Amino acid sequence: MSITAFRPTGDDALVAVTEVDAPTPRPDEALIAVEAFSVNRGEVLLLASGRQEPPGKDVAGRVLQAARDGSGPAAGTRVVAHIEHGGWAEQVGVPTIRLAVLPDEVPSEVAATLPLAGLTALRLLRAAGGIAGRRLLLTGASGGVGHYLVELAAGIGAKVTAVTATPQRGERLLALGADAVVAAVEDAEGPFDVVIESVGGDVFGQALLKLRRDGLMLWYGQASLEPARADFFAVGQGPVDVTVRSLWYWTEADRDGEDLATLVDLVAAGHLHPEIGEIADWAETPRLLAAVRERQVRGNAVLTVPPVISGGSPRLEQAVRASAA
Repeated sequence: MSITAFRPTGDDALVAVTEVDAPTPRPDEALIAVEAFSVNRGEVLLLASGRQEPPGKDVAGRVLQAARDGSGPAAGTRVVAHIEHGGWAEQVGVPTIRLAVLPDEVPSEVAATLPLAGLTALRLLRAAGGIAGRRLLLTGASGGVGHYLVELAAGIGAKVTAVTATPQRGERLLALGADAVVAAVEDAEGPFDVVIESVGGDVFGQALLKLRRDGLMLWYGQASLEPARADFFAVGQGPVDVTVRSLWYWTEADRDGEDLATLVDLVAAGHLHPEIGEIADWAETPRLLAAVRERQVRGNAVLTVPPVISGGSPRLEQAVRASAA
């Protein structure tokens, strides 16, 4: 049996629809009928670099077939999941430890924005330790991770200064709880207990100088696509004994399920508000990828998958009908 999925093209379109073999889940995997998936800029940049791995990490939908080992939710259950690749498809197999159940009040389109960006933000704050009452500087704050970081950190009680060059996005960050928004790192009034850095280039060194003595920098990205630069002697004249720690969110993949459940609970309770810039039918995926690449989408971009598509599985139609009954 075949399903419909997006696969890399190696050209400017980045992806195209194709027919592929339906997934064959392992015993510990549930088969998910995808209803929505989100697009992360990092995924777009990987596609633009020529990477041929099937794209797609963040999906939401319904369990079409429960895991054979008895773990995870039953067929028909609404879920959100974070996977290695291949999520831009009609169906996908997901290890049950990497998915969480969705309550009725959290739509699939909203849930699909949670995995990569939400997990990254949650794990950065976990790595930062107790931040209630502490001063936090966040670079690259206008991206998907930045929005989550601001709202989560402010909710804990941190005093957040967010860096974004876009006034409109700055207003949104203030609404999410930021104490201050600045257009450049140099404008931030330090010192800060924690810096969370994702831009690279000269911003890295500038942010490092904003730390207090014994401060912590968490480094999790390089959005400028430029290597991080810092002047050792300038740092020597400023904060001393600072710690720089790189963080790769996927090293805690075994916690995906429980962390996703935490994020879902926060959304359901009204304590976390995913920033969705655009929702479109998945037929518009190439257009939306171009928009994300050119930073024309504020927050997350979400694509919705029709319940029944050309070449779709009869089992998919049956599962959707059964869950709606």
